[in-house]
Amino acid sequence: MDLTDLDLAEAAKAISSGQISPLELTQAYLSRIETIDPRLNCFLAVTTEIALGDARQAEVEIQRGMYRGLLHGIPVALKDIYETRGIRTTAGSKFFAQNLPETNAFAVEKLKQAGVVLLGKLNMHEIALGVTNENPHYGPCRNPWDLQRISGGSSGGSAAALSARLCLGSLGSDTGGSIRIPSSLCGVVGVKPTFGRVSLQGVIPLSWNLDHAGPMARSVREAAILLQVIAGYDPQDPASVDIPVPDYLDSLEWGIKGWRVALASDSFFQEAASETVACVQVASRMFEDLGATIEQVEVPQALQAAGANGLMVTSDAAAFHRERMESHLEDFGADVLARLRTGAAYSSGEYILARRQQAVLRRRYEELLEHYDILLTPTTPISAPLLGADAVERARLLTRFTAPFNLTGLPAISLPCGFTGQGLPIGLQLVARPWDEARLLQAAYVYEQAAGWWQKKPLIA
Repeated sequence: MDLTDLDLAEAAKAISSGQISPLELTQAYLSRIETIDPRLNCFLAVTTEIALGDARQAEVEIQRGMYRGLLHGIPVALKDIYETRGIRTTAGSKFFAQNLPETNAFAVEKLKQAGVVLLGKLNMHEIALGVTNENPHYGPCRNPWDLQRISGGSSGGSAAALSARLCLGSLGSDTGGSIRIPSSLCGVVGVKPTFGRVSLQGVIPLSWNLDHAGPMARSVREAAILLQVIAGYDPQDPASVDIPVPDYLDSLEWGIKGWRVALASDSFFQEAASETVACVQVASRMFEDLGATIEQVEVPQALQAAGANGLMVTSDAAAFHRERMESHLEDFGADVLARLRTGAAYSSGEYILARRQQAVLRRRYEELLEHYDILLTPTTPISAPLLGADAVERARLLTRFTAPFNLTGLPAISLPCGFTGQGLPIGLQLVARPWDEARLLQAAYVYEQAAGWWQKKPLIA
C-alpha cells in the first residue's frame, strides 16, 4: 500500500496503533516529493533532515506512551509566509531570500507542540499579493489536474501539494481569497476562520487589517483537526480575540436537518462560468436532500465589498513594503509592483471611506446571517485558467466571490463540488456567522460525505 494514500485520520490511527511508524510515513512522503514535485514546483525548500529527525522523535515518544494526539507524527508542509525557526522563510520574495527567523510563528509552534513532522516550505505568489502563483523568483507552481494551468494563489503551493499527495496538511494565509482560491482550483479544502481566531504572529504581513491564517487539507475532517490545534487567543497578536474555541470534531457529524441555508442568487454571484453555477445549484439541492431549507438571497453590496477589500489590500501592502519600494523597485515582480503602485496611489480619503464601508458591511453581513445557518456561493467564478495570463486581471476575477468575506472577517470554507467537462475542480464556498467555525465545518462535512467529490484524485503519477 502507498502510505501517501492514507488520509490524515487514517494515518493517525495507524500511527497510534503501531501499524505504521512516523518514520515510514515520512519517508514515503519524502520519496513522493522527490518523484513528483519537479513537475509541480510546490516546494521552495524540502527539509529532509528536519523531517526525519521530527519523525524519529515522534516514533520514540509514541513508543514510550507519550502520544500527543491526532497530529503526532503527521507530515505537513507550510506556506513560506510562516516564520520557522532556523529555516529560510521567503514570502516568495527576493527581499526575504536569506531570512532565517529566530522563532516560529505562533501557529507553527502550536503544530510543533502537537508533534507534526515538517516536510518543508511551500511555493506562493510573491509577498502573497496575487492569485496565480506564477512566481518570477522561484518559478510557477503548477496545478496537479493540468500542468499547463495555475494552482491559484497566493497559497498555491499548499493546495497543489495537498492535491498531489505531497503532504497531509498545510497552513495558508488569506487576504482576499488566498486559501480558498487555490483550494477551489486544486480540489482541496481550505478554511479562512473568523478574523482574530488564529494568530498572525510570525506570518509575514500583506494587510494588517485583512490577513487571516488558516488550515488547508484534503478533507473537511482533516481541516478541522488542524484548526483545532492552531485556533486560540494569542496576547502577542493585536488582532487576536479571546473567544473560547469549541471542539470542532465533536459536532462534525451532527448533520444539518432543519437548518436554514441561504443561496447567493443575485446577479453578482451569477456572473460565473455556466458549469460553476450549475454545480453550485446541484450542491444546494443536495443540502435540501440532507434536511435543510434553501432560500435564495441577495448578498449586500458584494461588488462594493470586493472593491473596498482590493483597495485596502494594496494600500496596506504598499505601506508594509514602502522602504523596499523606495530602494529596490527592480526586485519586485511586474504584477506585484503594479499592484503596489496602485495601492500607494490611493488617497487617505479613499482609504478612510473603504474602512468605513468595511464597518458598515460587516454589520450588514452579520445581520443577514442572523436569519440563516450558512450562506452558499461559488468559490471562484471560473476553474483554473492557463498559465501566462495577466496576473493583475486574474486577481480581479478570482477574488470576486472570496474578497467580501475578508472585508467582513466572516469564517468561510472552500471544498470541491464538482468538475468541469475538462476535468478541472469547481469549488463551493460556505460562509457562517462570526466565530461559528464549528457550524461551518459541520455543514461542509455533511455535504462532503454525501457528495464524495473529495475522494477524486488527479492522475499525476
